[in-house]
Amino acid sequence: MEENALVHYAQLCGRTLARAHARSADPAILAGYMGKSGAFDKAIVDFSERYADQNEKDFKTFLKAIKAGRLAAQKGV
Repeated sequence: MEENALVHYAQLCGRTLARAHARSADPAILAGYMGKSGAFDKAIVDFSERYADQNEKDFKTFLKAIKAGRLAAQKGV
């Protein structure tokens, strides 16, 4: 998959997943669960930052495996 197509595909997947989650429960119940403080927002930010850091580590490991010949890869496919 070309890079631009992959970016577009990832965006569509993200939107689809977000919509599925948004429809998975009653909004009033979710609002009551999350409360009015910023605790939920902070938890989401903290999780997202840790998740992004882990993705970066995983990608570096992935590239090292390719460079070392432990994993086959082709560019521009």
